[in-house]
Amino acid sequence: MATTLYLIRHGETQNADQRCYKGHIDVPLSAKGENQMKKVADRIRNVPLSAIYTSDLQRARRSAEIVARPHNIKPEIKSPFKERNFGRWEGLTFNECRERFPEEFNAWVKNPVEASPVGGESTLDVKNRLVPALEKLLKKLRGETFSIVAHGGVNRIIICHLLGMPLQNIFRIEQNFGALNIIEIWEDAPVVKLINGICYKTD
Repeated sequence: MATTLYLIRHGETQNADQRCYKGHIDVPLSAKGENQMKKVADRIRNVPLSAIYTSDLQRARRSAEIVARPHNIKPEIKSPFKERNFGRWEGLTFNECRERFPEEFNAWVKNPVEASPVGGESTLDVKNRLVPALEKLLKKLRGETFSIVAHGGVNRIIICHLLGMPLQNIFRIEQNFGALNIIEIWEDAPVVKLINGICYKTD
């Protein structure tokens, strides 16, 4: 029997149009983000989820609460699933980071796995804190269906890990707001059934 993971990215956040690195900044969902998550909840309301886990940041927690409502489940907070800490880049846009910290930024572009902003985490750092938590859940919930509501960076790392993909390819995986990914794990053979599924109408 397969273990099935419904891996979800949180909905759109307030001021998402600024396209800055939020990382550990604790921003809430926008009204649009709330609606996106209601659509996700409707999409999987008949899925027999046995548990829902979420990052401790409010954009993920609120998203998990919306998803959990039809299942009468209280989401359980797992801090290892929080987004990457971008250090002194947090709150800055892509271009601002490149202009203010050119050497640091170029190092990250060349080596996104091991390089990191000052005071922040590398992709490898994030993998090292979240994979043990993920593997523990997969062992605990073997043969069950459960959900993790997290962040774009975290979801990409989880998908790379389960499929045995090099972390260098992390940004080849898209994760829109409210993205739904469905992964079945048969013994030690994960199979992706859906990736970056969108349950709402896009503009």
